Amino acid sequence: MSAKKGVNLEKALADLEELVEELESGDLPLEKAMKKFEAGIKLTRSCQIALKDAEQKVEILLKSAGGDEELEDFVAADDD
Repeated sequence: MSAKKGVNLEKALADLEELVEELESGDLPLEKAMKKFEAGIKLTRSCQIALKDAEQKVEILLKSAGGDEELEDFVAADDD
């Protein structure tokens, strides 16, 4: 799954969330848990690629619109 093949980010994130819930349940045999973990790593990487591509597109759009400002890193608010 690569961003070039059109990763559906929302679906990938939902699938990743489902995998995490299954792994956290602790009810899986080790072999199945390892396969799910591997699938989760692949999903994470595809999401990272899709997000990086989106960030690059935003930068290109801002530059083409005449924006000279540098993008600032996003800092998420803690939900705790």
